[in-house]
This record gives sequence, structure tokens and C-alpha cells, in this order.
Amino acid sequence: MSGSGVENVPSARLRRDRPPHPSAPVTLQGPGLGSHVRVPLGETGFDVFPLFLGGGEFGWNVDAKASHDILDAYAELGGNALHTADSYAAGRSEFIIGEWMRTRRVRDDVVLTVRVGRHPDNPGLDSVNLVRAVEASLQRLGTDRIDVLSLDAARGDAAVLEDTLATSEWLVESGKVRAIGAHGYTAAQLVEARILSSAGYPRITVLDVPYNVLRRDEFDGDLRLIAAAQGIAVTPSHPLAHGFLAGETRTRDQRSRSVRGSQLAMHLNRRGSKVLRALDAVGTELGIPDAAVAVAWLLAQKIVAAPIVNAFAPRHVVECMRAVGVRLSRAHLSDIARAAE
Repeated sequence: MSGSGVENVPSARLRRDRPPHPSAPVTLQGPGLGSHVRVPLGETGFDVFPLFLGGGEFGWNVDAKASHDILDAYAELGGNALHTADSYAAGRSEFIIGEWMRTRRVRDDVVLTVRVGRHPDNPGLDSVNLVRAVEASLQRLGTDRIDVLSLDAARGDAAVLEDTLATSEWLVESGKVRAIGAHGYTAAQLVEARILSSAGYPRITVLDVPYNVLRRDEFDGDLRLIAAAQGIAVTPSHPLAHGFLAGETRTRDQRSRSVRGSQLAMHLNRRGSKVLRALDAVGTELGIPDAAVAVAWLLAQKIVAAPIVNAFAPRHVVECMRAVGVRLSRAHLSDIARAAE
């Protein structure tokens, strides 16, 4: 737009200089974009754009070049929060993100969260495997530190929580990790972790949990109460139910790409259809896509700091980032909640 001569038109200048309404979606044109939009990530000390870009598809369904295009689109729109895991594409996701940070020289500009515990070479959260997992992730990412290390408590992991936190303490003191998060932890484990923190162990300050308008049972209840009581920042994964809440499964061709096996059967039911109709109605009223409405519903939950969205293409990033700044009314939230019952 800057080279079109629009600056010479007084009315255009007036529209350009007028500040946006607080409830308006993030601007998708012009310099700066959403770089001014930041929220505190709990007690980590980091401020992030209220939407993490996840690397779950990088190196698996999305090749390196396309992944870099997605990362570029996110950064250009003001995003600064990235999430990956050592198990994503057996580490290729980390390598792709590391190459992007190196070639764009943006490591100091982004907040990087890494989930460890499920890589086949370093499974579990025992002291030895945890240190090895972090070292391997740092090497693949090409960085000297992880901003938030997310401990993945996989089922069957025999690691003792105190030992895991003791190792995490060493990782923090050595400068390899800045803050500690958790994935797969129960409410009881979070309580135990907080008690251990009183003895000097690092506090769990971020919780990564599967959560969306259709999938609420795992979080709503004791886990939500404990997270709120401890001031833990919640970063929901699967906010779009593998594309279902974005309307990506409405055609046969899209179903095979967006939703995997049993998850399709789980979501393609009467309740899911009702939720999609509710998202359609709200999206039509506000002029935003279903994906943005689904993310905006999460952001309306006060405990949510920043959902984690995986993307297949830059347009998916644009759709989801439009949720930031959208304020759903009580009527909107009620209609969506009623459809999800």
C-alpha cells in the first residue's frame, strides 16, 4: 500500500491514522502489525503474542521451505512465541525452526518452548534422559538455551517428580533452560510440584494441555482449579481439534489431510456439527473465519495465556491470528457453549 500513492489522499490518511478499536482483529496490513500485542506468560518473565505457533507439522506434513514460509508469515504479523517438541518428526521440527531462527537472526526476538520426554533416543524424564534430551534439542535448534522447557509426563514414565525437578534445577542454573512447564501432569502432581518448589526446586509456571471447545473434560475440573490457584499460564494444544473446528473436514478430500483416523469419528458427530454451526454464525456476524472464532473462545477463558496452533500453510496462520483482539460477547460465548453441551 505504501507505494500506491494513497498517502496523498487526505481521507485515506485520516483512516490510516485513526487508532483501531480495542475489539478489532489484529491488522493484517502495514508495518509493525501485531508486534505491540503481548501478554505475560505466567511467572516466566516472558511476554508473548497471545498465540503460539506450533511446529507439530514441520518436517512431517510440511517441508522445510513451506515451514519457513509459515514462520515468516507468523513473525511478519507480530508473532514471537514458538512451540516444538523433540518428538515432532523425530527432531526435524526443531532443526527446521533452528535453521529459520539462524537465517533470520531472530533468536533473541522469540520465546521458544520445547517439550521433551518422548524422543525415542531419550525417553522419559529421569535425570540422565532429561539432560540428554535437552542437549540434543539445543544442538538441533542451534541455540544455547530453551526459554520454557515443557516436561512431558508420558504414561508409564517411572521418573520421580522430585528427581525430575532436581535435574530441571541444574538445567536452569546452568543457563540451558530459563523456565519450566509441564504437559500431561495431573492436578495432584502440580500440587506436589508446588510443595517441592518451597524447598528450592524450580516452579512449574506453564501448563500445556489439550483443550478446545469440544475437548474440555481433561482440563475443566481439578486441573483447571489448581492451575488457576497457582497462577500457571495455560497454553492449550489442539485448539482447533486437528482442523475440525476450522471447518477443514467438511469435504472428503480435506478429511484425509486434516483429521486422523479415530479423531475424525470422535468429532464428526451431532455435537461437533452443532458447534460448527455456532462458530459459523459468530464468524459470519464478526467477519472472521471459524478458526479465529474457536481461538477467540479459548482466549476468552481468563486462565488461557496463548493457545498453540499448528499450521499447514501461511493462510492458516493468518486465520488464527485474527482471533487476537476479537472480543466475543456473552451471547456469543453462551451460544457456543450451548452447542457444545
